[in-house]
Amino acid sequence: MNRRQFLTTTAGALASCALKTNAAEVAAPLLKGRAEHCIFIWLGGGMAQTDTFDPKRRGDPAKKLAGSYYDSIETAVPGVRVCEHLKRVAPLMDRITAVRTIHHEVIDEHAAAVNRMHTGRPVSGTVAYPSLGSVVAFERGAMSESAPPYVLIGYPNVTRGPGFLGSRAGYLYLTDTSQGPAGLSRPDGITNERQSRRESFLADLRRGGDSKLEKDARVHDYAAAIEQSLKLSGPEFTRVFNLAEEKAELRAQYGGEFGQRCLLARRLAEHGVRFIEVSHNLNFVNGTGWDAHNSGILKQHELIWDLDQAVAALITDLEARRMLDQTLIVIATEFGRPPEFDGGGGRGHHPQAFSCVLAGGGLRHCGAFGETDELARKPVADAVSVPDFFATIHAAMGIDYTKHLHEGDRPVPITDRGQPIAKLFA
Repeated sequence: MNRRQFLTTTAGALASCALKTNAAEVAAPLLKGRAEHCIFIWLGGGMAQTDTFDPKRRGDPAKKLAGSYYDSIETAVPGVRVCEHLKRVAPLMDRITAVRTIHHEVIDEHAAAVNRMHTGRPVSGTVAYPSLGSVVAFERGAMSESAPPYVLIGYPNVTRGPGFLGSRAGYLYLTDTSQGPAGLSRPDGITNERQSRRESFLADLRRGGDSKLEKDARVHDYAAAIEQSLKLSGPEFTRVFNLAEEKAELRAQYGGEFGQRCLLARRLAEHGVRFIEVSHNLNFVNGTGWDAHNSGILKQHELIWDLDQAVAALITDLEARRMLDQTLIVIATEFGRPPEFDGGGGRGHHPQAFSCVLAGGGLRHCGAFGETDELARKPVADAVSVPDFFATIHAAMGIDYTKHLHEGDRPVPITDRGQPIAKLFA
C-alpha cells in the first residue's frame, strides 16, 4: 500500500466511525423527565422481593420449600401480582413500576450495600462519592429560597452525604416528626433582637475576614451553610413540620410514625424541597426490621402493612393535589432475600436480584419491569444495574445522566455510566 492509498483508506475508516457515532447519538437521544421532587423511601435491612413486589410460588419454611412467605393478589395491571399484604397499593399499580431485576455483588455487609444503594458505587478508599440525594440537590437545588434542597427524615449517615460535592449538597435531618430539626430551634432566651444583633456581628466578621481564607472553597461552603441555617430557622420554614395543620382524617390515612414521615415528605415537597429521604428505621414491630433472619420473618407482614398504608396514602394524596406527576417516589433497599428459608425460618441476604419501586414522577408506568426466574434468584430478562436505576431517577428528575461531576480536577461519571429504563420514558 502506497502513501496515497494509506491516507485514503484511513480517512474512509475515520469517516465511517464518525457516521456510526453520529447515528448512535441520533438513535439514542437524551431522556429527560419532568419530575420536580423526589421522595426516596428507604427500607433498611433488605426487603424480600418474593414477599412483596415479585411474588412466586408459595413456600413453606417448616418443609424447607423455597418460595414466597405469603399468597399473592392481582393488581390494576393485568399479569402483575403483588403480595397479599399490599392490598392498598395493588389498585394503584398503574401509577407504579416495580423494577424487579436490580442487582449488585455486595452480599454480607449491610453498610457496604447501603453505600452502594445510596451512592451507586462500591465503597472507595480514595474517593468520597456523593449520595443520590446530594447529587439531585447539587444539580437541581431547592425550588425556594426558604427551603433546603435535601432533607433526611432519619438518622444521619455518611452514605447519605455530599462526599466530594461539599456541604452545599448536604442535608438537613430530623428523627422525630413531632418537633422538626432540633438544630434550627433557637436556644431559650434568644429573642428576635438578640438574633438580629448576632447576625450583624457575623456580617462584621465576614467583612473583616482573612483574604487568604476567603479564597478557600471550604470557607465559602461554611458561610453558605450558616446563611441557609439562618433563613431556615424562621417561622416560614419551621411551620412545615407542624403536622397538626393537616386534617385528622388524612393523618389517619397515612398511619403511624412511618406514615407521618411520608406525610411530612409531601409537605416538604410542597414547600420546595427537592429531595426527601424517608427512612423506615423505627422501633420495628418484628424486632429486626426488613433484615428478616430467623424469627424476624414472623411479623414481617406488619412492616408490609405499614409500607402499604403509607405509600398508598402518599400516592393518592399527591394525586389529589395534582403533584404526583411532578413527584417521583422511589422505594429502595440494600438487597433482597433468597427464596430459601434459613434454619430459623427466616431469610438471608440476596443481592443477585431484588426489587426497587418507582411511582409517579410523570413516568410511563407498567406495573412491573424486568423478569426474574421461577424463584427470583436471578434476572432472566431486562436486568437493571444500580447505575441504570440511578440513571433512571436522574433522567426522571431532568438531570443529564451522561455528564461528569468533578472531584477537584478529576472527572467522575454522574451514574457510573448507567442507562435509564427507556420504556418508562416512551
